[in-house]
Amino acid sequence: MQKATFAAGCFWGVEAIFRQIPGVASTRVGYIGGKTENPTYKEVCTDRTGHAEAVEIDFDPTKVSYGELLNIFWENHDPTQLNRQGPDWGTQYRSAIFYHSPEQKAEAEASKQALENARRYSKPITTQIVPAPTFYAAEDYHQQYLEKRGLASCHVKS
Repeated sequence: MQKATFAAGCFWGVEAIFRQIPGVASTRVGYIGGKTENPTYKEVCTDRTGHAEAVEIDFDPTKVSYGELLNIFWENHDPTQLNRQGPDWGTQYRSAIFYHSPEQKAEAEASKQALENARRYSKPITTQIVPAPTFYAAEDYHQQYLEKRGLASCHVKS
């Protein structure tokens, strides 16, 4: 098993998308990339902790590659919006790839460069590609939030 961590706006929709992918063994939503230890949702929502809402994915690389997960990440949000997705705004909604190895870093950077070279977007891609620091799991009621409520999506697709 390997780990991947992505931030692409509200973590409920991001998690729901990745949970559907064959080869993804588990997901959990949480907070990453900030300065506060063990932040709560209420604290992260103040936009003062520096954390992003993110999904941490455990995946089987023999069934789904990291490159495929990157493609899903790019396809399911607008990476040109700085610190926002749809109606949600603040640094907690930033677009970011938190890599867990030098190989993931290289692959993420190459995929971002390929998108930029293809000129798919009219604005620059703002997605951060940074090392994965400590991931703090969100409160239980956030885990599989949409699934628990029988909702298919809350995600705004670009």
